Amino acid sequence: MIDVYRVKKQYLGKSVLNQVSFAVQPGECFGIIGPNGSGKSTLLRMLSGLENADEGTIHVAGRSVYSYKHRELARWMAVLQQESLQPNGFTVREVVAMGRYPFQNWLGEEISGRTVPALIDSVLECMGLMELAHRPVEQLSGGERQRTALAKAMAQQPRVLLMDEPTTYLDIGYQMQWMNLIHHWQKNSELTVVAVLHDLNLAAIYCDRLMLLDEGEIVQIGTPTEVITEARIRHVYGTEASVMRHPSCDVPQLLLNPTCGNQRL
Repeated sequence: MIDVYRVKKQYLGKSVLNQVSFAVQPGECFGIIGPNGSGKSTLLRMLSGLENADEGTIHVAGRSVYSYKHRELARWMAVLQQESLQPNGFTVREVVAMGRYPFQNWLGEEISGRTVPALIDSVLECMGLMELAHRPVEQLSGGERQRTALAKAMAQQPRVLLMDEPTTYLDIGYQMQWMNLIHHWQKNSELTVVAVLHDLNLAAIYCDRLMLLDEGEIVQIGTPTEVITEARIRHVYGTEASVMRHPSCDVPQLLLNPTCGNQRL
């Protein structure tokens, strides 16, 4: 679904990404992890076609991501940023309906044959937003805005979902609800997910594979068990942690040592 080959990116002569190569398979949840400044968000912007690579290639569904027109790419791919929605005067329902933009003609008419009001109702119900449907976005909490942004992406019905720190404004209950929903969506529609995540425990639970970046280079790609080790956490993040197995899903989970601070600060 996504193929990245020997990608390089520089800003003001400083290397941000260097010789990054990986592939994401259809229906996979692929997590990108690493410390601040490792190039994660830059890479995600490049995957979405918002930034050009200085060198290397990025292909989505067999074509260069830069060969797609904006609306054409939006029929394949939805993107969720950390700041997904800004106050804009629109209601929750209106924002969610904007997810259908790639499938509308210049008159704003749906060309896919879908019954849009029913689809929007279904998405609002799924995300627990029906009671907020007519509330302006600026009156929402951060978590409600994140859920509205995800509902818009669901209405878009993409084949690929890119997420940059999607759980930033969510408490632990909504974090689990959010990730469970993404997981369910992924498995039932063969959605391909690429997610930048800071929470390594969540990443280990929900991602099929992880790519660990440090200073713009790949440290390791593999299963959570292969990537998340005590030695690697110490080397990349500069902090001590005990890695244990989750009692229910048998994936690595971190317990941080509070006496050992991050030496990068």
